[in-house]
Amino acid sequence: MKPIHIKWVLAHEPIDIFIRAAEKFAEVAEARAPGQFNIEVLTLSEYSDKYNHGEPITKHNLLDIMDTGAVEMSQMYTYVLSQYNQDLDALDLPFLFRDHDHAARVFESEIGEGLLDGYTKNSNIKGMAFTYSGGFMNMPMNRDVTSLSEMAGVKVRVSNSPVAAATWLALGAEPVVMDVERVTDGIRAGAIDGGESSWPRIYACQQNEVADTILEPNHRLLLTNIIVNKNFLASLPEHLQQVMKDAALEAGRFERAVAVAEVEPTKARCEQDGIRVIKFSDDDEQVFRDTTAKVYAQFANAFSAGLVDKIQKA
Repeated sequence: MKPIHIKWVLAHEPIDIFIRAAEKFAEVAEARAPGQFNIEVLTLSEYSDKYNHGEPITKHNLLDIMDTGAVEMSQMYTYVLSQYNQDLDALDLPFLFRDHDHAARVFESEIGEGLLDGYTKNSNIKGMAFTYSGGFMNMPMNRDVTSLSEMAGVKVRVSNSPVAAATWLALGAEPVVMDVERVTDGIRAGAIDGGESSWPRIYACQQNEVADTILEPNHRLLLTNIIVNKNFLASLPEHLQQVMKDAALEAGRFERAVAVAEVEPTKARCEQDGIRVIKFSDDDEQVFRDTTAKVYAQFANAFSAGLVDKIQKA
């Protein structure tokens, strides 16, 4: 029998974060169903050249292409996927997750399954597993900010998430919606003073070249989902559907662990290179929590009833 061909298109930088997840998925799938899958990992440009007549595609229209079934699998930021399921924006609430163990309990529970299934109602795309794309966020800055009191008026890069923007507005900063891959260019152009990022992106995306300070508020996670075209998945025999689900779960666990393992070595490298790494004081963190509590009230009716409470209690 001819192997089932899966095109897994990488949408974001740094590519190596996403390659790791795809390779782990392929490894697990091969171990559980030898010779059944042929997984082709492609960058956007490689897909365009090979399958799209050379016409360029971007991360911004990849979901539309996936919706048609032309691409079977990818990873995507949860704040992008929230266009299909607004509940995913709840994951951007400040200090929602106590630690990585808490996050894993949420992602691998009925709560996580509900979030992954939620966007199939509005698209032909299904979520398979949660990945970090970096874990708890940091903030590369080229402005001298050492405490929360100095954030007033600071232009902060945020994702296209209303919750992220509301968080920094509550703190008196000026949120600027921008892709995380554009932080370096945004700082160089003066469009932002810095912004939300993650440790794997500091060197991979040249953010170290423009930041003399990295704040470490650890206020929320930078999250992605492994995603699949749901019609493609449904076309497979049930046992192969289960293999794909199991492989995605293992790939998600692996990628999250790798992302966490990068944090301390990257911090040490930054400090060796003369970049200050500043964690807000306990007093500042408490002010951060108290001040942004209003964000929870602001979005109290935006998500499915009881969702935030279930996440907090998981």
